[in-house]
This record gives sequence, structure tokens and C-alpha cells, in this order.
Amino acid sequence: MNVGVIIVAGGRGARVGAGLPKQLLEIGGRTILRRAIDAFDGHPQVDRLVVVLPSELVTDATKFIGATSRPCHVAAGGATRHDSVRLGLEAMPAGPDVILVHDAARPFTSTDLIGRVIAAAEDCGAAVPALPAGETVKRVDREARFVRETIAREEIWLAQTPQGFRRSVLEAAVARPGGAAATDDAVLVERAGLPVRVVQGEAANVKITTPDDLAAARARLSGPPRVGTGYDLHRLAQGRRLVLAGVEVASDGGPLGHSDGDVVCHAVVDAMFGAAAAGDIGLHFPDTDPRWKDAAGLDLVGRARAIVHAAGLVVSSVDVTVVLERPKLAPHVAAIVERLARALGVEPDRVSVKAKTNEGADAVGRGEAIVAHAVAVLVGTASI
Repeated sequence: MNVGVIIVAGGRGARVGAGLPKQLLEIGGRTILRRAIDAFDGHPQVDRLVVVLPSELVTDATKFIGATSRPCHVAAGGATRHDSVRLGLEAMPAGPDVILVHDAARPFTSTDLIGRVIAAAEDCGAAVPALPAGETVKRVDREARFVRETIAREEIWLAQTPQGFRRSVLEAAVARPGGAAATDDAVLVERAGLPVRVVQGEAANVKITTPDDLAAARARLSGPPRVGTGYDLHRLAQGRRLVLAGVEVASDGGPLGHSDGDVVCHAVVDAMFGAAAAGDIGLHFPDTDPRWKDAAGLDLVGRARAIVHAAGLVVSSVDVTVVLERPKLAPHVAAIVERLARALGVEPDRVSVKAKTNEGADAVGRGEAIVAHAVAVLVGTASI
């Protein structure tokens, strides 16, 4: 199964009243849009992203979207939400057979929720996360404000995003006439007489619409940052590749290990788990498990990122020190930073990589081993 995600950020968000499209406002040091992107970019089942922006922002899209670990395409939004979804779908390359559509104004979507929607969409063709109504529901006359009837609240569910569809189902739905007034994409599938499965939504998956919503979202992220440290050491051996954050460095030998021995990635993963109080790399990716034989370090970083995101945390910054006697790593540092930043879903200026020698002392100084130390700072995506 191949999964693509359309993040709809084509609106102006006038009700927030901030003078900027609401998706570009910051909460907890990141824009609402970036937090929405991170939820999917760090998900292990997601393969590709399309971000739909207001047409005037498309030229500077990289500035608003930032670096992503998944391929990310940009589309200009249309006059209505329905138009924006259609344009986003047209920008989605061939490959994904399940498409999720998500409102950029929902920055707190969890890994578990995304997984539930993907599974239900694959199984049923269309799926919507929703919450059952918790209050008595009244149908009210718009003008006079008199109650027309009381509706059984057991039948009322409040829809959220991401909504998931088999690609063929979504393409047929958006092609149907009369979509301009639709408030979500599932409505179009319903009108076509096709089933839409409801999966359990999450109260934390709020949509930021009003100034009060924005203030509440910022309050949820007011907890202090969390810091973790990581350490990795590997003996060096002839005939092994030397790979650091996915960058292969020409060398006479490389680290011995069950995986690829990427000390930069392994130290960063341990630092992330430490900050999240989520154990260590050996707990999640043990060297006794054949699944991790020769596993790429950047893949482990992506998996660790999804694990800490499920705990309500994202990486804010990382600092790594690599200790290796030879070869010299300075010519490779920029590439290492770029690869690591992409895997972490952060800008390169939030990643520091330093290369040191051990001045000839101990096993590292004798050229028998390589070491990496890392510090990771995580911040919350929801209440910490």
C-alpha cells in the first residue's frame, strides 16, 4: 500500500484576525502548517505529501513548508475547499492508492489516528475520524432562534480530518458536480451512495478557527522543552562502509554492527528516546531482531521520530559530536547536517554536527573505534 497526503492550507483564516493566514501563525515555536506537516512526514506509513497553499504563497513555498523527509509537492489553492482538494489531487503523482486529506489548521493529529484512518480507508474505501456528540443536540431555526426539534445525540458525530479514501473513490467524488458547498470530502462520497466508515477521532485533534482556539493551542504548548543525551561507539574494521547520517565517507574501514553502524543516527535516536523517557535504541531496535540487520540509520531516525511524536513530542534541535581519528570529516559535515535535518523534519539551522579527533588517546585515538555524542531537545505537540 502506498499512501499520499493532501494538506489543505489554501485558506486565509480570516476569523482568527491575525493579519496572516492562520496556518502561518506560530504555536510553540513552529507554524500551525509545519506542525500539521510534521504529523504526516514522520508517519511510517506515509509515502508522499502535497501541500495546497494560497496562490500568492506558492512562489515562496519552501520558506513556509521547510524541509521534509518525504517527497513533498506544492499546489495553488482554488476559490473553495473543494477546488483546493481537486487541485491537490491533480498534483499528487501516480503511486499512492490511498489518499488522506487533512486541514492544515489541525496541528495536533496523532500517529495512532492517522494509522486508524489509513486502515479503514484501505478496507472500506472511505473513512472519517469523528467524535460522538457529548451534549444534547437541538435543531434551531436560524432566524428566530427557536428550537425545531431535539435530535438523538447517539446518532450525531462530529467529523475531523484526516479523512481517508482509496484514490479511485476520491477522484470520482471530487469530479461530481455540486461540490463547491461541501464542507468536507466525505460528503461527496456520501452523495455518490458509497459507504463512509467512521473511526474514533481524538479530542486533542482540534481545528484552530478563532482567536480563542489559537490562545488555547498556545497554552497547550507552554510546557518546558525536554532534553535527552545519546552515545554510540563502534569498533572499526576493514571492508566495512563508513556511513554517517546516510552520507558515505571514503575510508579504509567502517564500524562493525548489526545495522549499518551509523553512529550519528544511533546517538541521535538514543537522545530522542531519552528526552521522551521512551527507553533506548536497544529496546526499540534490538540487535537480536533480524528486522534491523543492516538497517539504515536514517530509517531508524524516522521510526524514532514517529515514536516520540506518538508521545506528543517533536524534535526542536539536535547537537552531535563525532569523534574519529581519520578520515577528516569536515568536508562532509554540511551534507550530514542536511540529511539529518531532513530525517528529523527540522530546518538545517536546528542541527549541529561537529567533528573531533581524540588526539591519539585510547582506542578512538588509535583509529580502532568511532564515537558519537548527541543532545536532542524535544517540545510538545500537545499537552506534555
